[in-house]
Amino acid sequence: MLSRVADTIYWMARYIERAENTARLINVNGHLLLDLPRRVRLGWAPLIDITGSDGLFYSRFEEADERHVVRFLVTDTTNSGSILGSLHLARENARTIRDIIPREAWEQINQLYLQTRDNTASSQGRRRREEYLRQVILGAQTITGMLAGTMTHDAGYDFLRMGRNLERADMTTRIIDVRSASLLPGLSGELTPFENIQWMSVLKSLTAYQMYRREMRLRVRRPDVLAFLLQERRFPRAFYHTLCEVENCLASLPHNEKPLESLARLQKKVLNAKPQKLLQEELHKFIDQLQLGLARVHNQIAATYF
Repeated sequence: MLSRVADTIYWMARYIERAENTARLINVNGHLLLDLPRRVRLGWAPLIDITGSDGLFYSRFEEADERHVVRFLVTDTTNSGSILGSLHLARENARTIRDIIPREAWEQINQLYLQTRDNTASSQGRRRREEYLRQVILGAQTITGMLAGTMTHDAGYDFLRMGRNLERADMTTRIIDVRSASLLPGLSGELTPFENIQWMSVLKSLTAYQMYRREMRLRVRRPDVLAFLLQERRFPRAFYHTLCEVENCLASLPHNEKPLESLARLQKKVLNAKPQKLLQEELHKFIDQLQLGLARVHNQIAATYF
């Protein structure tokens, strides 16, 4: 396989996953603000922090209000992390490898992009936004399922899975980092119940709420949520699970020594940690280390194969 093709497949998968994750974030944040009491102000600024696009956003907008944040994260094509920007890049990557991926998958990617682009007005108003975002999530999941069921599971599919899982791992750490920092600090007794709502939003951002309750059989608590989302082996969006998926892909590729070495260090770091015992500042530093580890794994993959 040409390195150019491997690189294109890898990034196509990352952009599709990024669009889906961004749609989840916006949807869950809207519901969360409705659930919290009016005197609690979290707003929309945390979504800009999660996506790591503070510099670009504040160079264009003075205030992180709902209208500006939603426009920036949904329809702004100058932001490669926006839904429309991500789907545009996924479509362009898919277009150049139409002979590698199934024709039906290319058609689905193209259709999702055109549908999202043509209906952007629906994303601005609260009334129709949820349905708009739901269609993005459903479309991305359809593409993922279609590729899993119709694409030959060869080296190309390994690069696709690596891209998807590294993007997923990155978003999981970002959500935990920013959402845990924006949880209500110094809660008074009357607001304590709303802390559970906040941690539920962390789980729901990753579609992990039902699986958490099934696995932990406990009410939603910070220590258990952190352990589940970082160290659970069997949940697809847990950080450790995504690393194991990348490891499985690398195992069948040649010249995999350096990427596997970086990956093994990161796996050891997350498994040996006790994230549920970390205070907020310690948790923030730990998440930073995990994100640096992900960057090293990505760089090793890029240097070796692309």
